[in-house]
Amino acid sequence: MSNVVNVGVVAYDPKVVTIWEGIKEYFEANGVPMDFVLFSNYDAQVDALLKGWIDIAWNTNLAYVKVHRRTDGKCGVLAMRDTDVGFTSKIVAGAGTGVENLGGLKGKRVAFGSRDSGQARILPAYFLKRNGIDPARDITAIHFDLDVGKHGDTGTSEVEVLNSVMKGEAQAGAIGDQYWARALSENLVDSGKVRAIWTSPGYCHCNFTVRDKAGEQRFARWTDTLLAMDYNKPSDRKIMDMEGLKRWVLPELDGYRALFEAVDEFQFFGA
Repeated sequence: MSNVVNVGVVAYDPKVVTIWEGIKEYFEANGVPMDFVLFSNYDAQVDALLKGWIDIAWNTNLAYVKVHRRTDGKCGVLAMRDTDVGFTSKIVAGAGTGVENLGGLKGKRVAFGSRDSGQARILPAYFLKRNGIDPARDITAIHFDLDVGKHGDTGTSEVEVLNSVMKGEAQAGAIGDQYWARALSENLVDSGKVRAIWTSPGYCHCNFTVRDKAGEQRFARWTDTLLAMDYNKPSDRKIMDMEGLKRWVLPELDGYRALFEAVDEFQFFGA
């Protein structure tokens, strides 16, 4: 039996290969042989994990929820990025639209990202309902179903959401906080014309999922090696900057509760 740990990753961008070549070199330098397997979408990756074709899956929050459902909660989680904790979604609105708060969304056109994007579609809709706004009745929803299967990783649907608000096609829109921060820092949006009017409660995003709880112990050495990656080391920092973190952390599973409730409420995986 091979001692190589096979990790599944979705190739949402060419940089994924560069990132994981670096991670592979890091693990091998630390005496933990590993390899990565590329998938075009998360459904394929989830199937491969459950069939035992890969050992670990680098999953979005939605993919993790799907694994959890299909294993009746018997799957395990190894680690996540520091930036996967306290993730939030934003509702942004155009100046002059009269939308100053969530109540102002009623009767307005509101843009959402891809149907399988936790940050730009599923969770914003869930949180809106919790705040008295029914996306099916109280607003006119505009949907940008781009790169379906990649769970919003490419960010293309969020780009279109923001563009639609800037053009006035939608009066407000839902995007992830990381894309909003990028749009502001890179001057992709005029903050005088579009502004954030609401921030969601925090939730968790990606994690390394294994198909059973026993896997948490079975891959403990792999996890310990991952957690030892040090942002103060230039070679490690290069990888971590590309993957968008400063520290790998142990999972905070309570941060997935809202998404579990959302997929049940909207019957995302069927009744």
